[in-house]
Amino acid sequence: MIASAANNLARLLPNRRDYSDLPRSWRRDILAGVTVGVVALPLALAFGISSGVGAAAGLITAVIAGLVAAVFGGSHVQVSGPTGAMAVVLAPIVVLHGVGSVALVTVLAGLIVLAAGVTGLGRAVTFIPWPVIEGFTLGIAAIIFLQQLPAAFSTTSTPGDRTLVAAWHVVSHADWALAWKSLGVVAFIALLMIVLPRLHPSIPESLSAVVAATVLVVALGIPVASIGELPSHLPAPVLPHADLGALRDLVGAALAIAALAAIESLLSARVAATMAPTGPYDPDRELVGQGLASVASGMFGGMPATGAIARTAVNVRSGACTRVSAIVHSLVLLGVVYLATGPVSAIPLSALAGVLMVTSFRMISASTVRKIMRSTRSDALTFILTAVITVCFDLIEAVEIGVVVAAFFALRSVARRSSVLREELPGPHRPGDEEIALLRLDGAMFFGVAERISTAIADAEGPRTSVVIIRMSQLGMLDATGAHTLAQICTELEGRGVTVIIKGVRPEHNALLANVGVFESLRHERHLVDTLDEAIEHARTHVSRQPH
Repeated sequence: MIASAANNLARLLPNRRDYSDLPRSWRRDILAGVTVGVVALPLALAFGISSGVGAAAGLITAVIAGLVAAVFGGSHVQVSGPTGAMAVVLAPIVVLHGVGSVALVTVLAGLIVLAAGVTGLGRAVTFIPWPVIEGFTLGIAAIIFLQQLPAAFSTTSTPGDRTLVAAWHVVSHADWALAWKSLGVVAFIALLMIVLPRLHPSIPESLSAVVAATVLVVALGIPVASIGELPSHLPAPVLPHADLGALRDLVGAALAIAALAAIESLLSARVAATMAPTGPYDPDRELVGQGLASVASGMFGGMPATGAIARTAVNVRSGACTRVSAIVHSLVLLGVVYLATGPVSAIPLSALAGVLMVTSFRMISASTVRKIMRSTRSDALTFILTAVITVCFDLIEAVEIGVVVAAFFALRSVARRSSVLREELPGPHRPGDEEIALLRLDGAMFFGVAERISTAIADAEGPRTSVVIIRMSQLGMLDATGAHTLAQICTELEGRGVTVIIKGVRPEHNALLANVGVFESLRHERHLVDTLDEAIEHARTHVSRQPH
């Protein structure tokens, strides 16, 4: 047991195999890291501002969390940092508890994610259905776009308002004398981000657009709000102060952030594994890395971090093979902190808003939406419901409700395919065969259909039936409710003098049927048989002994 625990722990820690391809790929890794760093800079600043903690916190998060997650994470090409989904869930926490609570809630969330990785919960994300994931992504994209409207209109939203309400208030009460200037910057950013990739795919469109917009605003003296002063060095790490009252208030928020960080990071790592030829990822180690990243980020004054799908995709497309590329990405951003905070502080807020607005549209795949809407009505409804709840209510609730709705439809589909079919006995008819009911259970026998199957078996039993053969070889799914119902059926039939023979129990169902008393309810142990011929032959011996 100790050796097994040691092996599991070793699997979650960095090792030399992480860099086995480095001698062959170091040039590509460095180039990919520089490329991702350039792409990540405006996004880190924008997500920091969008979350309410400030541009500096976003930059610190990209540096610290990106570096720690790269070293300790379970993916070779994942790039981590502040993301739109995290900014969305963090913004109301900042409003309710203040900016000072962010460091504490970040560390708490990181510890929760770390514990999830150590205890092996990394594979839980595979239980989230595809329509839920896409609906969640669509909702996040809509929220990111709506949250940029205040900066785009040169105004502020009312703290505490829901995103839709705040966005409507901004648009309906806009001061167009000021708004047209910032909206012009947004339009300029959007135009460049659309046009530049068409001129040359290797141009970092977001950074190029922000630089161009900043130069234009400064040169023309356009009066729009800018980022303002940024720290020219990283702060010293400090454990956030926590009293019991603050901990009680923030535990719920930390759980929500941890859930989002785990889901988003594992989804991003899974996507990266399908894009890159670097092999599979370790979901448990990925959670350990992301948990440590958020803890470190919180100690340096940053915000919670997750794996970032967009930056990870850029990393893979740029030729990254090892985690050195993600490390280089953080070092590039660290160089910005120490060498370029002056120019960065002049970036207009409306320029970053434009970057995020374009990014939000790129998060939505029209082809994916069409595929889901054309799949099944239940999947389409799950997708729409998840997206609507994400926008109107809460992100974590959206995933939870989406999973529950998807599970309901899945169980309903299984239930519809579950049935009891009365079959004719094979071979030539013999006297007394009309007293034998051969019943085949198809599909599943679980809590959703157990009562219906019980009724169907009762209906299939005729007035002259003296033996019931229950074929279970076609039964794929069986739960405790179904097994208990089967035990009750056997007991009731045997109590009325009807012999029950069970044929073809699957090995995986044996223990459950035995534990709930199905086998005990049979009149004799020989009434549990493996083949249909054996079951029919034994049933006919019972019929032949019946008085006629």
